[in-house]
Amino acid sequence: MENLLKKFEEIKQKNLSIDLTRGKPHSDQLDLSNDLMMQHVDPIGENNIDLRNYGEPIGIIEARKLGADILDSKVELTIAGEQSSYLLMTQLLLGRYLFGIDEDPWKDDEEPAFLCAVPGFDRHFATLEGLGLKMYTVNLCPSGIDLEDLTKKLSKHRNIKGMICVPRHSNPSGEVFSDKNIEELLKITKEYNPNFINLFDHAYLIHDFDTTQPQTPITVLADKLDVLDNIAVFTSFSKVTFGGGGMAFLTTGKKNFNLISKVRNMMVICPDKINQKRHVNFFKNKSNVLDHMEKHAELIKPKFDLVNKKLSSLPDHIGNFTNPTGGYFVTFYAKNPIAKRIVSLCNEAGLMLTPAGSTYPYGNDPRDSVLRIAPTYIDINELDVAMDIFVLAAQIADSES
Repeated sequence: MENLLKKFEEIKQKNLSIDLTRGKPHSDQLDLSNDLMMQHVDPIGENNIDLRNYGEPIGIIEARKLGADILDSKVELTIAGEQSSYLLMTQLLLGRYLFGIDEDPWKDDEEPAFLCAVPGFDRHFATLEGLGLKMYTVNLCPSGIDLEDLTKKLSKHRNIKGMICVPRHSNPSGEVFSDKNIEELLKITKEYNPNFINLFDHAYLIHDFDTTQPQTPITVLADKLDVLDNIAVFTSFSKVTFGGGGMAFLTTGKKNFNLISKVRNMMVICPDKINQKRHVNFFKNKSNVLDHMEKHAELIKPKFDLVNKKLSSLPDHIGNFTNPTGGYFVTFYAKNPIAKRIVSLCNEAGLMLTPAGSTYPYGNDPRDSVLRIAPTYIDINELDVAMDIFVLAAQIADSES
């Protein structure tokens, strides 16, 4: 312990400031899309639409076709929105809350609730909490949602309106849902409530950086089961081109599609059609998007390999960690309730982490054990220093416990 504390004090003297809090692309990833800013855009789009003017609240048809290609969905059920899939998600949730489908607005119910897959994404929790929806957790397992826990939670709580999860390279723990898991959860939730909505945040749909198990498109599985209106699948270009400068896509069934179209007609009037057309010109098709993402993978994978190497140096009794094949995060599971202490020690040493507890609704990790590591934003030399600090903090925190 004495040697650990000596090393820790030496690091503190360096006055470092390293940020591992959010899953953001590094500048070299952003550089991959610099030519996007140079794209010439003809002001008249397909269907003779003037892109400079108002209109097309569900997106220009060219962008919707590209989104449908990426999501393997029907163009007529695909929306091309603004830069954030969370905006589309919130618009759909707002529609369900205020208006509902089949005349069942959630606002008329007593304490409407949502299931949140855990560990999960803090921005999901913030959106649901902001809308006044009560949140219950449902556990993840290697194949996706823990179906036994899902059944247990649904039998215990009567007013659950939907569930939110990240079905590929789950944020933060990296699970890739199996086809069977998705099919079963769709059957279970449909039986529980005919209007149950599963929000699939496909933020990392095309973000593989290593060999990843095949996954049938969710739209295909849902269509086969005739439950398209029980799903909404979202993705965006936030980590493909530019954060805040890309575009987002949503696909769902006809009832939800009409509902969010109604909300967007109220709120949006028109998206940035010039930017949508710019992206269409830049990529042209899904194949080119995937080629682009291979360049991202080449830049990202060495950072994840480094994190894996550093965490592997920790004794098993301190904790274990994920080894994802895509996405933006590594999850560390401490064996003892020391996650908050690790974060505190890292902060003292100049390393900022996502707060302990953030992977659970209301910031409440019942075991104080889960930490999310986001390796992409900093360069690999800085990441090397950051992971040395993390490993040292974990050793000290465990020794104190």
